[in-house]
Formats: sequence, C-alpha cells, structure tokens
Amino acid sequence: MLLKAPHPLPLLSPASSEASPPPPASLRLALSLPKVQTRGGRVVAASGGHVITGVVFEPFEELKHSELCVVPTAPDQSLARQKYADDSEAAINLQINVEYNASYVYHAMFAYFDRDNVALRGLAKFFKESSEEERDHAQKLMEYQNKRGGKVKLLPIISPLTEFDHPEKGDALHAMELALAIEKLTNEKLLSLHSVAQKCNDAQMQDFVETEFLGEQVEAIKKIAEYVAQLRRVGKGHGVWHFDQMLLHEGAAA
Repeated sequence: MLLKAPHPLPLLSPASSEASPPPPASLRLALSLPKVQTRGGRVVAASGGHVITGVVFEPFEELKHSELCVVPTAPDQSLARQKYADDSEAAINLQINVEYNASYVYHAMFAYFDRDNVALRGLAKFFKESSEEERDHAQKLMEYQNKRGGKVKLLPIISPLTEFDHPEKGDALHAMELALAIEKLTNEKLLSLHSVAQKCNDAQMQDFVETEFLGEQVEAIKKIAEYVAQLRRVGKGHGVWHFDQMLLHEGAAA
C-alpha cells in the first residue's frame, strides 16, 4: 500500500510575515529527516539522491538484502521455519517427553485404583482424566513443533510404579502426594522451557508457553494441594471412601 505524503505546512502564517515558533525538541527529534534539496522541482534526499515519494516500505528492495528471499529447496528442510533456534526445538522435544512420562504415571495410578480389590472408582476416574490431559499436552507440543518447522523426536519413557499402597499414609494420600510432586516438577520444566524461548529471543514461543501451559499448571497444583490437605484430614478410614465419592461425582482432572 502506498502512503501519500502530507501537504507541506506553510512556515508563515497567512496573516503574518513572521515565522512560526519552532516545534518542541522532542517533536524535532521524532520527525528528523535527512537533509533535502530541490532538483527540477522535486524534493530529493541528500544521501543517495532518491526521490521521496511517500513510500516507506519497499518489500522487494528489502528482500534483496534479506535472508527471507532464500526459500529452501531441499526436500528435508522446512519451508515454514523462521527464527526458530535449535535450542528451542530440542527444549520442545524434552517437554514432550516430560508430558508423556507424567501421563504414563497417571495411567498406572488409574490401573491401580481400578482394581477389583481396591475399587476406588473416583480416584481411578481422576487419574485417567489426568493421564489423558497430559497426553493432550504432549500432542499440543508436537503440533507446535511441526508448526514452527522443527522435527518431533520421541524420547524413551521409564516404566512407572504399579503399587501405591503405603503403610502409614494409605494408597489414596500417597498417590495424591506423588501427583502433586509430578505437577510441581512439570511446572519447573515448563519454566525452563520458557527460559529457553526467552534466551533465544523467541517472543512467539514465550507467548505459547504462557498462554497454553503456565496458567493451567498453577491451577492444577492448587487443586491437587487441596486434595492432599483433605486426604490428610480424613485419614485412611471411611473418610477416603467419601473423598472418592466426591471425585466420582465431581471429578475434574489435574
């Protein structure tokens, strides 16, 4: 889009032959232009001799001196990748692994509480939903990796625990405390991911982590912390069953 240059302002008032007062220093600084001279009735910049036409953005001229004009031709190179550092790509792959590990642990907790001789269906439902949510987080990170032109690399995940009973705390409290620790660890990893984006001057990646993960992670930590406090209050007896019923009917994942 071409921008028309504004009409020149008269330096003399129509009713007076005296010059107008000079503009403030801040305005003179903001509107400073190269020295100009006239050539054949046209205003010409002193440096370069280019005629000032009112155009402030010339894309084709800028592309001549920019790396943006180089479009990859190799079939194994991303066409969309721009300002996406290798460190950012590696950090996203690490976070994918973190989310899958958390999902794996929560899935093991679901399997434990769903046993016929444990039969805490509310806790089973809660941890199943939590596992699915962490897996959704991993998929969201994978989609982002592809969007920025990176390559997804799935790293190994370790085998989780299968037994969660505890002689003093009981299985419900022990599993919920473990879930709280996992959520806090995941939050630390997300903050590290954000730091990588900040170090690489990747404003869009910082916004992605903040918008899609950090707020939700803080809410999950608060919710599970409350569950831990409630389970500590009710002990290992009949109160655990009432807590389980609360999860079964209200059940929201971490």
